[in-house]
Amino acid sequence: MTNLNEPGVRPNNPNFSSGPCAKRPGWTVEALADAPVGRSHRAKIGKAKLAEAINLTREVLEVPANYRIGIVPASDTGAVEMALWSLLGARGVDMLAWESFGSGWVTDVVKQLKLTDVRKLEAPYGELPDLTKVDFDRDVVFTWNGTTSGVRVPNADFIPADRKGLTICDATSAAFAQNLDFSKLDVVTFSWQKVLGGEGAHGVLILGPRAVERLETYTPAWPLPKIFRMTKGGKLIEGIFEGATINTPSMLCVEDYLDALKWAKSIGGLKTLMKRADENFAVLDKFVTKTPWIEFLAKEPATRSNTSVCFKIVDPAVAKLDADKQAAFAKAIVNRLEKAGVAHDIGAYRDAPSGLRIWAGATIEAADLQALTEWLDWAFKAEQAAL
Repeated sequence: MTNLNEPGVRPNNPNFSSGPCAKRPGWTVEALADAPVGRSHRAKIGKAKLAEAINLTREVLEVPANYRIGIVPASDTGAVEMALWSLLGARGVDMLAWESFGSGWVTDVVKQLKLTDVRKLEAPYGELPDLTKVDFDRDVVFTWNGTTSGVRVPNADFIPADRKGLTICDATSAAFAQNLDFSKLDVVTFSWQKVLGGEGAHGVLILGPRAVERLETYTPAWPLPKIFRMTKGGKLIEGIFEGATINTPSMLCVEDYLDALKWAKSIGGLKTLMKRADENFAVLDKFVTKTPWIEFLAKEPATRSNTSVCFKIVDPAVAKLDADKQAAFAKAIVNRLEKAGVAHDIGAYRDAPSGLRIWAGATIEAADLQALTEWLDWAFKAEQAAL
């Protein structure tokens, strides 16, 4: 095998996982020193921390004042499921799916909730479904950014202001990195372990006025688990959106989220976060442009994610291999970089086409991505020589 010299510059932070994602620059465990560990989340200090997290979320993410923000259990998945189980069934629903998580929501709605008036608008990995065919007289469920495909909606222009149905948006890898138009979104969910690099297990559920109205005027035909219940006596349980969480949150995780939010605010808020993600994507875009063996999984430039950036290996010698060998080749690159200590967790998602997935959200430094590109080329050439 040909001996290749290793690149001279290593990423300072090799964590490029798409969730949980890299911590903010300069993070240390001392950032959690003020966490009220061993205290009740219902104590005055616990409630104050949770309320601060909600208020800072509103400020940094620029959530309208008339939208409720709640901290809920079970990460983004829990937040999405709360919305689906509590809101759907009042009218027909259009389910949009172009990657693993969107497909999962389709399965839940059809097989678990057993709704029958469901239209599925699907597209293969790398593409979006035809958004002009969405019927907004119906409820609509979609992911803003497909974490496992690297395909995002370019904007909210496809959503009409005078829609009759609700828009339920899984925005977990878009929040804090892409411009969410809340006027077009009735429900937004995310988990703070994505763009802000917080610790896992908690989700955020944001409800607009139209979603609240649905909750207070519609009762689903199925029983709701306690963990999903957001109303009592036909009225929204406002405490959920003031820091009185449905179940016990980790105050260490809340403290970590507060640290990330304060960092985000200190560097300029949402505008700077989006700028950092765009600049990070530009590093990878430049690398793809000059590198013949790699290409984005997302076909259209306008739909390419600036956070979960997915790639396919298009080198002719690799492309002619069968699917299993192509997957093994990509995995060998991932393992080589892992062993070198320069990139952790950059393999494609298990349900996605084989390839690479590199996180480029706001907590990543552009210089680390630039260094990584040299190592990507090194690892590819080493594995190519072994074919």
